[in-house]
Amino acid sequence: MTTAQTDAVVKEASASATPSDQRERDRMRRRLARRRGGGWWPYLFLAPWFVGLFGLTIYPMLDSLYLSFTNFDLLTPAQWVGMDNYDRMFTDDPVFWDSVHATLVYVVVSVPLKLALALAVAMLLNRDLKGIGLYRAAFYLPSLLGGAVAIAIVWRQVFGGDGLFNDFLGWFGLNTGQDWISSPDTALYTLVLLAVWQFGTPMVIFLAGLKQLPKDVFEAAAIDGAGPVTRFFKITLPLLTPIVFFNVVLQIIDAFKTFTPAFVISNGSGGPLNSTMLYSLYLYKKGFTDLQMGYASALAWVLFLVIALFTAVNFIASRYWVHYDD
Repeated sequence: MTTAQTDAVVKEASASATPSDQRERDRMRRRLARRRGGGWWPYLFLAPWFVGLFGLTIYPMLDSLYLSFTNFDLLTPAQWVGMDNYDRMFTDDPVFWDSVHATLVYVVVSVPLKLALALAVAMLLNRDLKGIGLYRAAFYLPSLLGGAVAIAIVWRQVFGGDGLFNDFLGWFGLNTGQDWISSPDTALYTLVLLAVWQFGTPMVIFLAGLKQLPKDVFEAAAIDGAGPVTRFFKITLPLLTPIVFFNVVLQIIDAFKTFTPAFVISNGSGGPLNSTMLYSLYLYKKGFTDLQMGYASALAWVLFLVIALFTAVNFIASRYWVHYDD
């Protein structure tokens, strides 16, 4: 029943009703209001979500915004210092810039490599072969395990002086016994390799996108003489650009927030020489090791703004390279 029809029914009932029918008319109004979706029941079911939104998201964010303008050590009341935390961050904290450099290198190198490998594996797995589900599960498994502390510890052993990576190089006569984790020139790139190894999540998303591509377009291109490389760059990649864009945004955000591998592999120090001092690790150290929670809150808001800026730039740039059906 539409709103106009409902109003007509109410008016008709009101016109024909006598004073003795007032209660019946009120019941009709309430019944019609419920049919319109009124009442407080929807809000009751939404209440847990609202509690979580305001109690676990909005309030902590506003509280951290306030703390970013204070000197707060978790033990004594916060003292208002204005913009001092932000001024110190950009003018008098060289470790901050080391963390920015390490994080940007990590994001710029790991995200393209991870997405390229994920797309390549997804195309290999986009076939109707016997046991293909088992292969897909096996390639996805690293994404389930990669964020665990145990895997980071194993990774530290693999790239140690006596680790498996040096044993592998020894097969080619290249084993120099170098401890890749302890060298400031290579330590960060071991984290990059660990990130690339966790390509399962974007691979699954790419695979879902490949399943939706129209097969008749590829068949027509093959009949016209287009080879596999031409079909990939002229058909597959343009049709897949919405999925690529989605993965790019997600992976950039995840890369900026990387914490566990850097913490475990460097024993929480960000060494050697701050080469693995990713931004999230530095934020953690300032807040929970040095007890400078006000400064850590300022660092968190800078990270939030940087991620928002990268996301906005991606959305603006997507107008020029992402192709939708329309």
